[in-house]
Amino acid sequence: MEKQLQTPPRKASAARIRKQSQILAEAEQQFARFGFEGVSLDSIAAALSISRQNMLYYYASKEELYGAVLDSVLASWLESMDTLAREHEPESAISAYIRAKLRFSRERPGGSAVFTREVMAGAPRYADKLAKSVVPHLRANVRTFERWAKQGLVARVDFTHLMFLIWSSTQAYADLGPQFAVVMGKRQLSEGDFDAAHALITSVVMKSLRG
Repeated sequence: MEKQLQTPPRKASAARIRKQSQILAEAEQQFARFGFEGVSLDSIAAALSISRQNMLYYYASKEELYGAVLDSVLASWLESMDTLAREHEPESAISAYIRAKLRFSRERPGGSAVFTREVMAGAPRYADKLAKSVVPHLRANVRTFERWAKQGLVARVDFTHLMFLIWSSTQAYADLGPQFAVVMGKRQLSEGDFDAAHALITSVVMKSLRG
C-alpha cells in the first residue's frame, strides 16, 4: 500500500501576519485597560474598523485571542530569561538580562499589565502554560547561578528569590511607570530614566552577589 504524502501547511501570507499583529496589539491594550471580562471581540473589531466576522477569521473566540496575547508576552519574557544562559561572565549576563527586562517594560507596558492581571487573579486561564514554560526556565537560571557559585564567581544566596527580586524591580517600571513619572514631574519616563534604573538594579544585584 502506497504511503500518502502529507501536504505541508501553507505559510501565512504577509497580509495575514500584519493583520494578526494589528489585532494582537489592539487586544493587548484593551485587555490591559479593562481586563478579560471588560473586553469583547466587538470592541476590538470596532477599534480597528473591521467587522466581527472578519475578527473571527483570525481568532475564533475571545479566549483564543486572550491566550495569543499572553503567549506573545510570555515568549518575550522567556527570551529574556535565556539571556542568562548565553553569557558566561556573571556581571555581563545579569546586566544584559536586566536591560532586556526593562526594555520590555518600556516598550510593552500593556503586555505587562495583561500578564500581571492574569497572574494576580491566580492565572485561571493560563496556569498550565505558566507552569510548563516559566518553571523550567527559572530552574535553568538558578542552575546558572549555582554553577557560578561553585566556580567562585558569585556568593551563594537564595537564587530563586534573587530572580524574584529582579522580576519585581524591572516589572515595576511597566506597572508603576506612570506613577513614577508623575512623582518625578514628567509626562513619562525617559530613556535616561530606564538607563539609570538599569545601572542601579544591576549594581544592587551584583553587590548582593559579592558577599
